[in-house]
Amino acid sequence: MSNSVAPTVAVDGDADPRFAGLLDAFRQNLSTGEELGGSLCVLVDGRPVVDVWGGWSDPDRTRQWERDTITNVWSLSKTVSSLAALLLIDRGELDPDAPVAAYWPEFGAAGKDGVLVRHVLTHSSGVSGWDQPVSAEDIMDVDAATDRLAAQAPWWPAGAATGYHLLDYGHLIHGLVRAVTGRGLGAFVAEELAGPLDADFWLGLPAEEDHRVSPVAPPPPSQLDLSALPPGSPAARTFGGPVLGAEVTWTRAWRAAGIGGAGGQGNARSVARLNALIAGRGQVDGRRMLSPEAVDLIFASPVEGIDLVLGLPLRWGLGWGLRHPLSTAYLPEGRVASWGGWGGSLVAADVDRGVTFAYVMNRMSDGILASERGRTYLRAAYDAL
Repeated sequence: MSNSVAPTVAVDGDADPRFAGLLDAFRQNLSTGEELGGSLCVLVDGRPVVDVWGGWSDPDRTRQWERDTITNVWSLSKTVSSLAALLLIDRGELDPDAPVAAYWPEFGAAGKDGVLVRHVLTHSSGVSGWDQPVSAEDIMDVDAATDRLAAQAPWWPAGAATGYHLLDYGHLIHGLVRAVTGRGLGAFVAEELAGPLDADFWLGLPAEEDHRVSPVAPPPPSQLDLSALPPGSPAARTFGGPVLGAEVTWTRAWRAAGIGGAGGQGNARSVARLNALIAGRGQVDGRRMLSPEAVDLIFASPVEGIDLVLGLPLRWGLGWGLRHPLSTAYLPEGRVASWGGWGGSLVAADVDRGVTFAYVMNRMSDGILASERGRTYLRAAYDAL
């Protein structure tokens, strides 16, 4: 299928005819320039019913977005880091109700001996960022940055509230994976998840893959005024340490670092295929990698309240965001594990319906949760179903 909207805009790939409305919305955004380039994937019971891509891979519109184009997916990376932790939980190598320090003794320093694995996975550990000063270069040294988190004091009592672990979520899971397996998070994901599922997703991209990367186009200037946040608050400390521009993702150092909270490289197909493990209650293509009981843990004991970092009412499951009527009402009701990436990328794994939806693009919108484009595509996908 190659449907031109304008002489220069094409959508390629395959889609079930039911999803004409979804494709029309994607084409419309590409033709108006609202969308630069991107990909959409919908899986039903693990099988693709939509796998399309289109637009441009670069802001100068000299390279088309291809089937194997990948880009920085920001916080969609967190869902893959969460999968790594869930795999270890399912294998009995990690207990969500055990202290982090039981596996990673150094983490018990400075009053963190009561922080549980569950607190990390529900963004309620009290460690939502690094003590200042900290730079982008610092967090790209993943081992050293992880060790820094282990040494510092929490910013609020573990379990008392959630505070979005904006950039350090993957570092904390890296610390656990490293302690339990002796491998880094990126290597574990490659060997235990992306490799077996044939998912083109990377936490630590080799230089020989750089030619496939579409650099993200930065969002409009943020409306967030850091100076207006209460000094010393978890929000001010999290957003201020370090302050990153989207341009950092254009660097070889960022791509190589494999930052599990924000640095994953992939596309809609690979993000959907990994999260389909959740929608499929542990299996994809007949290959079982998690038990159904492990998937049930995501929804078993949600944590809900006004998030100390984002200032929004959120509901966190074990590693994924869950539907909250006041902040994520765009998600369908039921057992849906989801999260968005800075700029608007979105993934949703619907256990009740066996559906996985993913949207990955390069032209960033403002905001951390889903963009209007992402919400439109998700609605169109469910309308088709």
